[in-house]
Amino acid sequence: MNGRQRVMAALDHRPVDRLPLGFFAVDYDTVQRVLGHETYLRAKAKSQVALWEGRRDEVAQSWREDAIEFYRKMAMIDIIPVGAMASSVLPPRDYEPERPEKIDEVTWKDRQGRVFRFSEQTGDITCIDDPVLDSLQFRAEDFPVPERIDTPDESCFEVVDAVIGEFRGERFITGPAGNEAAMVMLGGNYERGLLEFALNPEAVRAAHRQALVLGELEDRCYIRPGQDGVLWGTDFSYKSGPMISPEMFRSICLPNIKERVKQVKARGIRVLKHACGNNELLMDYFLEAGYEAYQSVQTSAGMDLESLYLRYGDRMALWGGVMVEHLVNGTPEEVRADVEKAFRIAAGGQGGFILGTSHSVAVGTRYENFMAMIETAMRLNGRWGV
Repeated sequence: MNGRQRVMAALDHRPVDRLPLGFFAVDYDTVQRVLGHETYLRAKAKSQVALWEGRRDEVAQSWREDAIEFYRKMAMIDIIPVGAMASSVLPPRDYEPERPEKIDEVTWKDRQGRVFRFSEQTGDITCIDDPVLDSLQFRAEDFPVPERIDTPDESCFEVVDAVIGEFRGERFITGPAGNEAAMVMLGGNYERGLLEFALNPEAVRAAHRQALVLGELEDRCYIRPGQDGVLWGTDFSYKSGPMISPEMFRSICLPNIKERVKQVKARGIRVLKHACGNNELLMDYFLEAGYEAYQSVQTSAGMDLESLYLRYGDRMALWGGVMVEHLVNGTPEEVRADVEKAFRIAAGGQGGFILGTSHSVAVGTRYENFMAMIETAMRLNGRWGV
């Protein structure tokens, strides 16, 4: 089997020749250690600043060349998440950069008064103050259902298409798609969005109706020829449980999710779901929605991989096994133990399991821990079925 065939078999709950290996994303510091040079790939803050400064083609070249080089060197990785790399869909070649004002070494402010700040912990730049959104009062009539959208320029997809062209048919490639439309947060952040769920449900429902139609319209542009799946990444839960009640999730979110999954599958695309936190109370809904794999399985949030595999592994593939906390703060011995446990859970090779991490290979991962994970997986896969 090659990587694509192996992952397809796992999703179909058919026997595999070895345990598939894949990650939601591999952040730039690990990529740089593998490649031996600096990169913009999954370097979210560095890429954002370069795009603000108009260095789009420089970013595009790095995303394209470094993604191909990284996955060529890491031939044992079966999944290439080109749609979830935060290094995929670009501004068009003729875009006009935003060019916000730099306030200090970690802070920027744009013409609308929005303030952005760099986080050392996540390696990302996020909006920490948006006076325009903060002042908005949302109404149901603010969310009309569109009949059409503007088609993005094809240059936006030059990296995605190049990576797909390089690995098509060889690895399982998750690419971009339209808006997930799963849990729409009015105001652009969880704090404001969850308040709107509680206090303004009619506007929230209208926003979900709009997002559902937008997602299907966007699929026509964003789903690329040759990609095998989508890997949607909206989180639904904290470590303690769902952000909204399961009843509200079922009423507002689940109908959209089911319809979006149906729309994407109708295009011959597999649907995989990344969701951090404790999703125990939502697992049956994930199954009902039609997700074909659930990625993350956050042990540190109380999700038990073995019990979930016993309950759901014959109907929905589980993807995880190695705690991201062990990659960042643990030891090679702890990482090896995680991999060995995952192999015990998936013993027999009957499909329904993909080895990976809870969340991703995140910023701050210790390289010796990353390599311990890779080397242990390769060693145990060499004994697969023995």
